[in-house]
Amino acid sequence: MTLRPDHPDWRDVQGLSRTEATARLRSEGYNELPGSRHRSTLSIALGVVREPMFLLLVTAAAIYFLLGDIGEASILLCSVLVMIAITVHQEQRTERVLEALRDLTSPRALVVRAGEQQRIPGREVVRGDMLVLSEGDRVPADATVLAQRNLQIDESLLTGESVPVGKTTWNGRDAVARPGGEGLPWVYSGTLVVQGTAIAEAFATGPRSEIGRIGKALQTLAPEATPLQRQTRRLVRVFATIAISLCVVLFAVYGLTRGDWIAGALAGITMAMSVLPEEIPVVLTVFMALGAWRISRRRVLTRRVPAIEILGAATVLCVDKTGTLTQNRMAVNALVAGSQEFRIPADGDGPPLPEAFHELLEFGILASEVDPFDPMEKAMRALGQRYLTATEHLHMDWALAHDYPLTRDMRAVSHVWQSTRGDEYVVAAKGAPEAIADLCHLDAKSTADVARQVEELSAQGLRVLGVAAARFRGAEWPAVQHDFDFRLLGLVALADPLRPEVPAAIAECRAAGIRVVMITGDYPGTALAIAREAGLEPCSVMVGAELETMSAVELRARIAQVNVFARVVPDQKLKIVNALKANGEVVAMTGDGVNDAPALKAAHIGVAMGGRGTDVAREASSLVLLDDDFASIVHAVRLGRRIYDNLRKALAYILAIHVPIAGMALLPVFFGWPLMFFPMHVAFLQFIIDPACSIVFEAERAEPDAMRRPPRRPDEPLYTGWNVMLSLLQGGGVLVLCIAMFYSALDRGLAEGAARALAFTTLVVANIALIFANRSWERTILASLDSPNRSLWWISGGAALCLALVLGMPALRDLFRFAPVGGMDLLLAIGAGLAGIVWFELFKLLRKPRLA
Repeated sequence: MTLRPDHPDWRDVQGLSRTEATARLRSEGYNELPGSRHRSTLSIALGVVREPMFLLLVTAAAIYFLLGDIGEASILLCSVLVMIAITVHQEQRTERVLEALRDLTSPRALVVRAGEQQRIPGREVVRGDMLVLSEGDRVPADATVLAQRNLQIDESLLTGESVPVGKTTWNGRDAVARPGGEGLPWVYSGTLVVQGTAIAEAFATGPRSEIGRIGKALQTLAPEATPLQRQTRRLVRVFATIAISLCVVLFAVYGLTRGDWIAGALAGITMAMSVLPEEIPVVLTVFMALGAWRISRRRVLTRRVPAIEILGAATVLCVDKTGTLTQNRMAVNALVAGSQEFRIPADGDGPPLPEAFHELLEFGILASEVDPFDPMEKAMRALGQRYLTATEHLHMDWALAHDYPLTRDMRAVSHVWQSTRGDEYVVAAKGAPEAIADLCHLDAKSTADVARQVEELSAQGLRVLGVAAARFRGAEWPAVQHDFDFRLLGLVALADPLRPEVPAAIAECRAAGIRVVMITGDYPGTALAIAREAGLEPCSVMVGAELETMSAVELRARIAQVNVFARVVPDQKLKIVNALKANGEVVAMTGDGVNDAPALKAAHIGVAMGGRGTDVAREASSLVLLDDDFASIVHAVRLGRRIYDNLRKALAYILAIHVPIAGMALLPVFFGWPLMFFPMHVAFLQFIIDPACSIVFEAERAEPDAMRRPPRRPDEPLYTGWNVMLSLLQGGGVLVLCIAMFYSALDRGLAEGAARALAFTTLVVANIALIFANRSWERTILASLDSPNRSLWWISGGAALCLALVLGMPALRDLFRFAPVGGMDLLLAIGAGLAGIVWFELFKLLRKPRLA
């Protein structure tokens, strides 16, 4: 078939074959700009080398080499290599997760290959691909327009001009020009289709496109730090300052009081290693990356990490009705022509369609796209195939001559068809019933009759469209639809069933203290019917016209009592979001269209529709809902609360375990006792702490009451006074038991090495016990065992095995400066380690309210 310049139908082009597309992708590379590259293993390892903990271990190893203690120096260097391996593994896992998410969230392109439409990642578009462009799409490559209808492009990204420019069809002769100005037959990568449709042939991709030639200014910028990152950086700075200060003080005190400056340097290094919370940045990175991955498994993609931080704090979910609360599977339920009404049997049986409704359905189809994407247009075409196939009311041989798209001022579309029955044109219009009534210039009584019929149908939860017809003869098309002499044919009522999982999801939101607000362009009756079926709280409904007349102050006052907004146009969503935010709400907003982008961006959490959403809506959002399902948003909120809860547990554990480690390095120096720990011991403990806080706690399941408590405050710090106090008490209790074990062993005449071994055993066992205790601040350890966590058992078992090897193998025992210990002493040390968390378990039983 030949592609008609004014009729962009993808079926008229063949496109590249799959073999040709694959060959060009291999030879020309991916359609992407030079940007941030995947970090190599070497670059990750070099990053570890600059970490303070690495430098402290290397310094300690160097001192042992100078002292001639080759064995201990070698072990410390081996621990450095193990630390690098663990960090590289964690970083690579994070990189793989983020890379997969980047691939999923990148813009997608609709192309024609081998005569078939395909939706492919934008990075796989190649030169020669036939692009199918429609409103809301990002243009994936520089391309020549071969056919277009009403095509308007926003090229502000390239030209700075905020006004969209119109495009024409290429004449086959003109050479490619730079972007800017009206009437060019080329579209450019990165620009936005704001109106119309087109078929275009890609001629430049990636760095060869206009946006690719602009240079480094458009490459990936360094992301702004999130609130959690800023909090953790402040914590790390505070702890680092304390660590450096104590290191210097211990070095000086030890050297001045004991005269051994080399041992003082080792004591200072041990002190610094015990205080530095280098796990915190790793924990934050791993939690956010794996959190985004877990959310993606629920069909929700994370485009911006701060969305994960704020998900658990959401207080209001603003959602579309169509496709989010409902299934977006439209079926025509009823046809109304004048005073007659015909109900469509759902099972496909029943009487034939009465003749009185044939013209109504005929013109409803003529006012739809030939190859419809809209579910309502699909439903009308399906009904036409069912009832009109053997009649003269289907016109596959008619040609579309002109069309009038939907606008903000006229919520109706009109298609002008070239009839085969003469020189006249047939005009079909459909849209909002009040807009169709306006086009037909109905008198007051007729308008009231239509409004009454619409209200009756809407009250049944049906979506209603008006249909009108006109004839036209003339050389020039009217400027607006109003200039046609339309006559009203009737109403088409469509049903969109509620998703079965929605009532339970809304009930879960209510239990979690989250208010659900429904926003729709439908009629108030339809909106209220769906709201009642979904289980939304009883409330009043506000229509867009009323909203438009209200001031910001009035809207803020009213919005607290309104959970349903009807007849709302996209730019009114921004007013709703701003009013909710002004009332102190944390707002999540769903949207799918170009005009939804401002509201999505203004909301704390913008949620774009992945199935029916436009590229610009996805780019303005924080999350992308792949299945457009409301229940998926609720799953994401639950996961957001789980991630934040687990992050606080991990940080509480980090603070608790650093208290005894720091205390056992600090107190002996000040009180003149024998040193309990050396760098070797702290390095051993780090191999338990690092994976515990970044893997074990991340894998913890949500608390049973995660969705039965109010949202947290968005500005709530990770470390509250209550958290800090409980963590310090946990760590302080372990410290007391370790010191008691050390000095009770010395009092019983045991060697210093044996006392050190028992104190170390007490601390390792207490460390494992702290991991178990901090899995939940509400449930006891025994109750928490119902929640499986394989990582917990692997790390606990590995720590116990390594401790047994260190205590039992003479070579390792000598490296750790231990001496043999008896069985009863060892059992006493294990008991002391477990006793450190007994008070906290009793505290959980006695205190029923939530602790964290």
